[in-house]
This record gives sequence, C-alpha cells and structure tokens, in this order.
Amino acid sequence: MKAISNGDLASQIDYQKNAVVSSEIIRKPTGTVTLFAFDKGQGLSEHSAPFDALVQILDGEMEITISKQPYIIQSGKFIIMPANDPHALKALTPVKMLLTMIKS
Repeated sequence: MKAISNGDLASQIDYQKNAVVSSEIIRKPTGTVTLFAFDKGQGLSEHSAPFDALVQILDGEMEITISKQPYIIQSGKFIIMPANDPHALKALTPVKMLLTMIKS
C-alpha cells in the first residue's frame, strides 16, 4: 500500500444532501478503516457487528445508541462499540466520522 498523508481526515470526504457517504480507506483481513459523512438527520438503523469498532467523530455531533443506551458524541471525541451489541447512529448535525473495525 502506498503511503497517503494529508493530516486532515475530514477533508477526505464530502457531505451529500439527505445522504450517508462512506469511503473505505483501509481493508485488511484483520480489520477496516472507513470514513463516513452523514447529513443532518441521517443515520444507520439498529444493527450489530461481530467485531469491536471504534468511532471517532471528526466533525459535528452524533447520537450513538448501544444496547438501548444513547450517547451524544461530539467532534474530537470517540466511543467503542462492543462486538455483538446492537447499535444505531443518528447525525444531530452534519457529521464526519472515522470507523475502525478490528477483526482479530
């Protein structure tokens, strides 16, 4: 893989009106790193994943519900979503986030 350096992850993805945009930046057998941009009010319905995931909010404010417990995560903050726990995401403002999923 070729080295990529910009220093600003949020600038690597753009918002789209009424949409969720994603861009996978690393895909390995041991995990993935994906950038997301959510327009205000957009989200992901409740689901679960078989692996732990780290969500870092790069811009905006997101409500993340894990096992029915809501958390408000703002720019510069992070949360860990444990494997197999149901979770849902909703953008309270336009949000850019980085999702790191570890598979091993």
